[in-house]
Amino acid sequence: MMVEIKNIIKKYNNINAVNNVSLEVNQGDLLALLGPSGCGKTTLLRIIAGLAKPDSGRILINGKDITNLPPQKRNTALVFQSYALFPHLNVAENIAYGLKNKDLSKKVINQKLQQIADIIELKGLLNRQIFELSGGQQQRVALARALVLEPDILCLMSH
Repeated sequence: MMVEIKNIIKKYNNINAVNNVSLEVNQGDLLALLGPSGCGKTTLLRIIAGLAKPDSGRILINGKDITNLPPQKRNTALVFQSYALFPHLNVAENIAYGLKNKDLSKKVINQKLQQIADIIELKGLLNRQIFELSGGQQQRVALARALVLEPDILCLMSH
């Protein structure tokens, strides 16, 4: 698995948010984007996830150009620092949310849910409401919701 970012440019009102960024990330690699506020870190992650379109450049996963694919057609996951959990859903429903949009049986969804809950150590919390969890537990729910989809790319946001 390789992710290639090629000459990505994104401007907002003629101001460069991302200016000709190119990089390659191999399977298993960990990449941290560091820089001051406003340097384009979040914009680049949003472009990778499909939440923003670049003005030019390409994003490839294993040689396949995903630049113009909508977010739901990319096998990517983006976890925001604020977690973006659904307060009206319990832990299990939050984790399984993305799986329900795939063509999977309830049995497969439950198997994947149980597997990731075990890995992330959330098994005893699956029936709890989000407001009943500590900040760290909520963070693990957000991570589990992303990982259960088995994404090609996992982007973690921290401000």
